[in-house]
Amino acid sequence: MKKFINSTEYLLDESLLGFAKAHTDIIKLNIKPRFIQRKNPTPPGKVALISGGGSGHEPLHIGFVGTGLLNAACPGQVFTSPTPDQMLAAAESVENGGGILFIVKNYAGDVMNFEMAAEMLDCPNATVLVSDDISLPKSHSIGRRGVAGTLIVEKIVGAAAEQGADLDTCKILGDKVNSLTASIGVALSSCTVPALGKPTFELKDDEMEMGVGIHGERGHETLKLASASEIVDLLTHKIDEELKPQQGQSVLLHVNGFGATPLMELYLIYDLASHFWEKRGITITRSLVGNYTTSLDMAGCSITLTLLDEELLTLWDAPVHSANLRW
Repeated sequence: MKKFINSTEYLLDESLLGFAKAHTDIIKLNIKPRFIQRKNPTPPGKVALISGGGSGHEPLHIGFVGTGLLNAACPGQVFTSPTPDQMLAAAESVENGGGILFIVKNYAGDVMNFEMAAEMLDCPNATVLVSDDISLPKSHSIGRRGVAGTLIVEKIVGAAAEQGADLDTCKILGDKVNSLTASIGVALSSCTVPALGKPTFELKDDEMEMGVGIHGERGHETLKLASASEIVDLLTHKIDEELKPQQGQSVLLHVNGFGATPLMELYLIYDLASHFWEKRGITITRSLVGNYTTSLDMAGCSITLTLLDEELLTLWDAPVHSANLRW
């Protein structure tokens, strides 16, 4: 294992200190318990959005704290859920009369700990559970996982909250975006968790893993490595079968890197995916390409499609200013 670290014990804290210093104009860091929040206080009556999860997915979630997005984010240790006291402290710090909306990826630890925090809060609160990973069946024991579609939910709901939408409206909107979003990923290599010191699973040079999660989990199938066109064809067909977009449908196409895939390759993937839907009469109205929901140093990518209407398009276009998403 070759990584820029001093010790696995202090890696997260040292990384958060650097992040806070680099973006001191928009965020501030609370050390104990750990959370990142906006530098400017929450306006009175505004719904405050909080998300979080294990570290190793950067820029998700800390990179999306800012105007038009999250009010706070709670980072746990690498691939480990943050604790309820982190979420509770973050909520108490940013709540200002509008209530709290938790945006939670559907993993058992995250769900349990966010539920505990919600039960301890004295203010109105609600939760949007993100479950966009279609590599798992809907009948899976804990449901589908939340992956790259989480950012889409956070951005659109964040815009609505910024414009004054109330807690119930933000909750309904988040559930709507989640239902219109589907993601699936493929890995060419595993990732190396610093505390473990070795890859979480092994792939031969001529193999790829379909349907991987973002915590170094294996997917649902190990296949022989194929060309980029063949890989994209597999991914896009599965998404198309899930969402069934109709001719003329407006969509957002998001190609996400897992941390070790060059942008040159991600844009190639985007080009192939866009051709797939354009040939079917689908209108790719908005795009996002890059490393947004990563898995440490995993080589691979995911494709996410979100069906858009005028409301969602307007909210996606609304101004945003965070460390890793801004326009």
